[in-house]
Amino acid sequence: MNLNIDFMDETNQVADDYISEIEKLLNFAAEKQKVEAGTELSVTFVTNDKIQEINREYREKDRPTDVISFAMEEMGDGEIELIGADLPRVLGDIIISTERAKDQAEEYGHSFERELGFLAVHGFLHLLGYDHENEEDEKEMFSLQKDILDEYGLRR
Repeated sequence: MNLNIDFMDETNQVADDYISEIEKLLNFAAEKQKVEAGTELSVTFVTNDKIQEINREYREKDRPTDVISFAMEEMGDGEIELIGADLPRVLGDIIISTERAKDQAEEYGHSFERELGFLAVHGFLHLLGYDHENEEDEKEMFSLQKDILDEYGLRR
């Protein structure tokens, strides 16, 4: 596998099979995006309450959301970039609400597994610097995530 992914399931509700499938999907996405081998990231599954707390604290939005990404490669004010031949690339963290994923899977008429995959790829693309703050960027990002999911085999 290309990526080193640390999975944490704070809900104890995500089957090992789903986690394994998300790992394969993210590695597939990494290959498509030419992400170097050994790159690290984490994926954490949480409740609506926990993601709402994170959303409130870091984004000043006091409501639950489906996925939040924290990119480690984005430089903040006063931060110094560390560069070294022996340091692995660390993309950051993806946090997914399993409750929102279940609700959205039902709403969109597809499987929980497909929704988890969609949210994982969405968060992964954010870690790579993609965004959807304007119409052009949204079209690019959403088209890319659809292509990745379709090619992998997780269609709606």
